[in-house]
Amino acid sequence: EVQLVESGGGLVQPGGSLRLSCAASGFTFSSSSMSWGRQAPGKGLEWVSGIYSNGNKYYAESVQGRFTISRDNAKNTVYLQMNSLKPEDTAIYYCATDEYWGQGTQVTVSS
Repeated sequence: EVQLVESGGGLVQPGGSLRLSCAASGFTFSSSSMSWGRQAPGKGLEWVSGIYSNGNKYYAESVQGRFTISRDNAKNTVYLQMNSLKPEDTAIYYCATDEYWGQGTQVTVSS
């Protein structure tokens, strides 16, 4: 059974940082591409970032230069380092692989 469990969300002031983690199980993590997406209140799901099994990384324009995706194949975990956070980054953040999604973790950026 594929499981994706996000953690690391919380409340942070504008300009602050958070690191999200996604622990994966039930599939061959090292050979799988992983993604992060988010859904802001009242809006649709937005793709944020992706990392392939070869380590290539991709970002949405809205987070380019502020967010960094990484993976640790030994721990079956993908991370999203978020710096210079803005109020518009407030959303539930999900990790995903293929058609599988985690339950999400809330990120709130507010003073």
